[in-house]
Amino acid sequence: MTSAWTRDEFEARLRERGKAYHIHHPFNVMLNTGRATPEQVRGWVANRFCYQVAIPVKDAAILANCPDREVRRGWVQRILDHDGFEIGGVRDPGGIEAWLRLGEAVGLTREEVLDQRHVIPALRFAVDAYVNFARHASWQEAVCSSLTELFAPEIHKQRLATWPQHYPWIDGAGLAYFRNRVSQARRDVEQGLAVTLAHFTTLAQQQRALDVLQFKLDVLWAMNDAMAQRYGVCA
Repeated sequence: MTSAWTRDEFEARLRERGKAYHIHHPFNVMLNTGRATPEQVRGWVANRFCYQVAIPVKDAAILANCPDREVRRGWVQRILDHDGFEIGGVRDPGGIEAWLRLGEAVGLTREEVLDQRHVIPALRFAVDAYVNFARHASWQEAVCSSLTELFAPEIHKQRLATWPQHYPWIDGAGLAYFRNRVSQARRDVEQGLAVTLAHFTTLAQQQRALDVLQFKLDVLWAMNDAMAQRYGVCA
């Protein structure tokens, strides 16, 4: 019987999957290198909102399936990050509100972002597939699927570095979502990675974890495929 990978080997294989992250998708490359038209930028923002509002729903599904109190106490922060909160005089409008402000910054109205009138059916299908996975998979597999966050800080940093230069027509205050997620994603990775490394300990389980992570990477790639088909990709 082939031995399981060590924790370091397993983590390295998880991180290696970053080669398939949508940072490399032609539609995202177009956005981050300044070749997108205002229509393409607005289409991306409007469609990604479908994913943004699904994140806390996905995280709530993980919490509902998780019997481990310590995991729940850490994981609930993700819902607060996106939905916002007001606790003990401390108020944070949250990531969904930040995304609505991004929509306004690129020239969309709050109403048209909120009602998701621009969302492409294929993109919605991909997002729904992810939420349904989180609802029906084991909570450990659902946690593992979140590990695309391993690669998220870099994509946010790219947007912060390139968008002000390439898209001066976008109000810089609207980029707050990306600034916030650089640090939040790093924190989230620590918890998700700790759960994954601790739970998936046999070779079969570790290979399953790689398949789960690939599924989530495919969801994000499919979302970009849908937008590229609808809005095109500028050379």
